[in-house]
Amino acid sequence: MADVIVCALYRFVRLDDFADLRQPLLKTLERNGLRGTLLLAREGINGTVAGPRAGIDALLNHLERDARFAGIDIKESLSDRQPFMRTKVKLKKEIVTMGQPDIDPLADAGAYVEPAQWNALISDPEVTLIDTRNDYEVAVGSFEGAVNPKTGNFRDFPDWANANLDPSQHKKVAMFCTGGIRCEKSTAYLKSQGFESVYHLKGGILKYLEEVPEADTRWQGECFVFDERVTVNHALEPGSYTQCNACRMPLSEADRASDDYEQGISCPHCVNTRTGADRERFAERERQLALARERGEAHLGDQARAVIEARRARKHPSKSPGETD
Repeated sequence: MADVIVCALYRFVRLDDFADLRQPLLKTLERNGLRGTLLLAREGINGTVAGPRAGIDALLNHLERDARFAGIDIKESLSDRQPFMRTKVKLKKEIVTMGQPDIDPLADAGAYVEPAQWNALISDPEVTLIDTRNDYEVAVGSFEGAVNPKTGNFRDFPDWANANLDPSQHKKVAMFCTGGIRCEKSTAYLKSQGFESVYHLKGGILKYLEEVPEADTRWQGECFVFDERVTVNHALEPGSYTQCNACRMPLSEADRASDDYEQGISCPHCVNTRTGADRERFAERERQLALARERGEAHLGDQARAVIEARRARKHPSKSPGETD
C-alpha cells in the first residue's frame, strides 16, 4: 500500500538570510523522518522530500510560520517506498540553474495558466508549445505537439531560444516543465528578450496530471521525476521505467531487453562510452549493493552511515560514534 508522501515544493522569494534557514530546516526534516533534498538560495527555495503524512505536514507548518513562504507551490504524489536515500538542505546560487543571474522571475515571468485551461490554450494554432525540460526527460513523455529543444541541461535553454525563437514570428509561446519552476525562469527570459504573450503551466506537468482527468488528457507517455521512482504515470503512480545506474538515463522495457543492457554496468545509451575500468568499477558497486540488500542494509545514505557506525562500535567499543579508526 502506498503510504509514503512525495512532496515537491518551490517558491521564488527574496531570502537574504537563506544560509540561516538551513539548519532549522534540516532539523525539521530529520526530526520528522523525511528524506530528500531542499535547495536554498537568495532567490528562494526548491526541492522534493518524502516521508509520512505527519512528517510532510510538520515541514509545511514549519515553512508557513515564515510569511515569506506563504503561497508556496506544492505538488504531492504517493509511493509504496521511500524514493530518496539521504536528507539534505543545500545552499546554492540559484534554486534552478539557468546561468542568467539578471533574470528575476519575481519581476516579470510569463502568465500562469491553470491546468483546467491548459488544453484550450495549447489547442490554439497560433501557440508555439515548448517543453523546457532536458532531452532525456522529454523522451519518456510530453504534451502532444510540443517542441523538444533537445537540451542536455537547463543552462542550454537560452542559447536554444536565441537560435530558434523570434518575437516577430512566435507571437504566443506556451511552456511547461515538471513542477513549474523551470518555466518561471524560461518565461522570464523570453519576456526579457521582447516576447510579449508568454504563458506557462501553473504547477507544471505534475499538477496537470493531478487535476486533469485522464480521459481529457493531452499528455502522452510518462513523466520523468528526479527520484528512485524514475517516472510516474497519469495517476501519479510509479511508472514503467527504471534507470541505468551507470549513466542515469531512463530505461524502457525495450532498453532492458537489449543485449547492451547489463544492470548497473551499461545500457544502450552508454555502452559505447564505457572503458573496461569503468565496467569493473560499476560491477563492484553492483556487488556491494547486492550484498547490502542481502543484509537488509542501505548501501548509501543515512541508514548506511548508521550501519557503519554500529560495526565500528562492535569492533572498537571504547570509541565514540563518528570517530575514525
